[in-house]
Amino acid sequence: MKYNILFFISFITCLGFSQNKKIKILNSEQTYKDEARYPRAVILNGAVKISHDGAIMTCNKALLYSSQNLLHAYGEVKVNQGDTIKQSSDYMNYNGNTKKAISWGNVVLTDPSIKIETDTLHFDRELQEMYYNCNAKITDVNNKLTSKNGTYYTEQKKFTATTNVVVSNPENKLVSGHLDYYTESGQTYFYGPSTITTKESVAYGERGFYDTKIGISRLMKNAKINYDNRIIEGDSIFSNKEKGFASSTGNTIVTDTINNMIIKGGYAEFHRLKDSVLVLKRPVAISIVEKDSTFIHGDTLLITGKPEDRIVRAYHHVKIFKSDLQGKCDSLHTKQSIGLTKMFKNPILWSGENQITGDSIHLLSNSKTNQLDSLFIKTNAFIIQKDSVGYNQIKGKNMYGKFVDNKLKTLLAKGNGQVVNYARDEMKKLIAIMKMSCSNILFELDENAVKNIKFLNMPDGKTYPPSQFPVTEEKLKGFIWRANEKPLTKEDIFIHDDEVSSQDLKKKVSNIQQNN
Repeated sequence: MKYNILFFISFITCLGFSQNKKIKILNSEQTYKDEARYPRAVILNGAVKISHDGAIMTCNKALLYSSQNLLHAYGEVKVNQGDTIKQSSDYMNYNGNTKKAISWGNVVLTDPSIKIETDTLHFDRELQEMYYNCNAKITDVNNKLTSKNGTYYTEQKKFTATTNVVVSNPENKLVSGHLDYYTESGQTYFYGPSTITTKESVAYGERGFYDTKIGISRLMKNAKINYDNRIIEGDSIFSNKEKGFASSTGNTIVTDTINNMIIKGGYAEFHRLKDSVLVLKRPVAISIVEKDSTFIHGDTLLITGKPEDRIVRAYHHVKIFKSDLQGKCDSLHTKQSIGLTKMFKNPILWSGENQITGDSIHLLSNSKTNQLDSLFIKTNAFIIQKDSVGYNQIKGKNMYGKFVDNKLKTLLAKGNGQVVNYARDEMKKLIAIMKMSCSNILFELDENAVKNIKFLNMPDGKTYPPSQFPVTEEKLKGFIWRANEKPLTKEDIFIHDDEVSSQDLKKKVSNIQQNN
């Protein structure tokens, strides 16, 4: 029984080998044997021509081992596989049974779409795959690819390249450690730290896709695009070079390197040709100052213009936070080159202890130091400051203020001026309460408190002893105290008025727990 099994295995093995086509000699100027030097080999010398399973090989000299179906070729080795693959090299070993070849020495392989140049190339004709591990240059109609290691799948027209991979053309260059490259489409898929360099930008990602023909890319994992003056980072970045468009999704950060501004959000669109950035999903613009940055949030942020004339626009639920200045409005417009910020639709500012409101508010800052310079409140100007027993109030048609060291120092109420002021002595004791009206009133402030009041026209009103001040005179018309809307931290700028703040929520939970 054991003998029969061994015979069966031997029969199958022999049958398998018998089905392998033998390497055929088509031409040789000299054919001889030299058993001493090349046992069991047929030596072919001069104008050697060999065929095997649809492939023709020529060389200067060859050793053919017919029993093993092996061939060693030397000197000007050339292989033609039908009308598709042509190869030249200095040397080649070929196994007719496995249809595998190893070529070395100035290897050049071409098919209708590519050219491979390397020192050593392994070719599996059965699988139609070839690989190299000693550096190669691949050239097609779209690009040039170089890498230390690589495998080419002829049927898929695909290279899998690893180690020091570079795909380049006159317009761009992709550097990676591992990628798949499709020669017909020019598309690449990379699987490790990779950099794409074009005339317009430098992009980075650790996983993604890049179409070298049309310049479309999708970058993922630590994705980043560096334009001339902006850096875009995100979980996933899509870019279209031809349209000058990029979009970033998830943990997006846009850095303006010229204007020292960082913009964060969940989604951003960048239009390079228009020089604009649109940011959505909890966006925030941060003007970077060494000790005190400014945070601006709105439902939508739009940044437009060249670096030297950049404009920031925020729309809906806009809030501002700075250690010494907070604000809120429906829309905001900042021209960075001159440091001018305009707030529209029910705007409010808190400067120190001062609550500032009007139909619109304009703030002028030093564009280099970011220090507040001046203030303009247009129409229905109203400033309120809480006193321990009441509210200091300044009202006018318009107001003009001047800042020193980010604190209000002078304030001019121009047109229909009104004031309610709780006067205190040096010991902070309340000594009088004033209520006056005058067309124009000039105020001097010290540490955000009114120090001097100058009526520029004939005033109308009265100064009362504290005990005699009428309750009906305590508040000017239009008085609204809005301290509960003031953002106390940079995180508070994301709380909308119709949302419950974290502090309010904690109070409610605490009350429920106490009642239970």
